[in-house]
Amino acid sequence: MKSGKIRKILKVTVSVLVGLPILMVLTVVVVFQVLDRSTGSIESSGEERDYLLHVPTSYDPDTPTALVVSMHGAAMWPAQQQNMSGWNKLADEHGFIVAYPSGKGMPKIWPARLREPAAIRDSDLISQLIDTLMAEYNIDPTRIYVDGMSNGGGMAFILSCTLSDRISAIGMVGASPPAPVEWCDSDRPLPTIAFHGTADSIVPFEGGALGAPVNPSEIVFPPVREWISELSKRNDCTSGPVESVAATGVTRVEYVDCAEGASVILYVIQGGGHTWPGGEPAAEWMGLGLTSNAIDATAEIWAFFLDHTLSQQPTAPAP
Repeated sequence: MKSGKIRKILKVTVSVLVGLPILMVLTVVVVFQVLDRSTGSIESSGEERDYLLHVPTSYDPDTPTALVVSMHGAAMWPAQQQNMSGWNKLADEHGFIVAYPSGKGMPKIWPARLREPAAIRDSDLISQLIDTLMAEYNIDPTRIYVDGMSNGGGMAFILSCTLSDRISAIGMVGASPPAPVEWCDSDRPLPTIAFHGTADSIVPFEGGALGAPVNPSEIVFPPVREWISELSKRNDCTSGPVESVAATGVTRVEYVDCAEGASVILYVIQGGGHTWPGGEPAAEWMGLGLTSNAIDATAEIWAFFLDHTLSQQPTAPAP
């Protein structure tokens, strides 16, 4: 690898990984190269894009199967998302397929804003990935779901706008997209479940700039509760927010009586960091904060997904 490319990788990685010392950054780059793996690839927008796929041993080609597309955070990778979220274990228990697509670049990222060419590019990628998996497996077109961590959660919101005719519901962890909800051109409300820690140092719960020493895109996040409230308006929810205690240190904020049953739920994790509740804790040296075990985000997301299917089967992709 050329030295100029190495310098570029390190510069971007430093901006995303919260100002780690240079030795740690070098370690992260090396570890990334070792751990980043894929089980498949597709060509999209003229480029080869990788993904990691988990098919449970109980998969029956004669039975329509749900699909979950789970997206990693910025500077992370598919296998890291797989390990952190624990989706595979749940997929084995309930018999659905999970795909972990890879963001673009080094480090790997998803587009941050809805109105940018990259958002269309990566929306096309996910659509093509769904087509590819539907051609290989008996995927139920009324039970296709997307979720993601941080930057991947923001991509899930983008997909709720660009692929609303194919996606049944979305899940977001540690994400508060830096774009107004009204930018979404889709008229279809999308059921949404979200989780956010009050001590998130990367995507601040009360809103503000990206929590990193370098913010090249000048990304500013809205307050989480405010953004969720705006999302409920998009879904034409007429009741809420209704607050309740979901677990010790966890508040459930729910908007109901929404158009097409597209409810909006936010779990507020007191003292929670930029982490996946109930998932594999982030390494302490990454400075991402507390991983709460009071609630299992993956289990809650799946239970939410089970309650939502597309009311009308979308048109099958062209052969």
